[in-house]
Amino acid sequence: MSGAAPSEGVDRDPGLQPERTRLAWRRTTLSSTVAALLAMKTTLHNGASAASITVCALCGVLWLGFLLVAHRRIRVLSATSSPTPALTPRHATTGALLTVALAVCAAALVF
Repeated sequence: MSGAAPSEGVDRDPGLQPERTRLAWRRTTLSSTVAALLAMKTTLHNGASAASITVCALCGVLWLGFLLVAHRRIRVLSATSSPTPALTPRHATTGALLTVALAVCAAALVF
């Protein structure tokens, strides 16, 4: 049977999943860095007002918060060679909210 499930006695390689997850966190961190920098650049080139500087600073704070969550997760993934523990709901929610808030701030700066 070609669609059969793997046998119960076969060990899976735990090294690939943490590596893929670590790379995904790094890609997401890079994406948020680019979004924050482009939003800040747009603000500074279009003439800075008090409101745009405040939103720009908020973008920077949100980016730093996301960077902290991502760095913590990457460190957990790097520390173990066994299957990694799941991301806690608190950290997952924090990461998602920071990402959405950063996107909203960047969109506000561009428009």
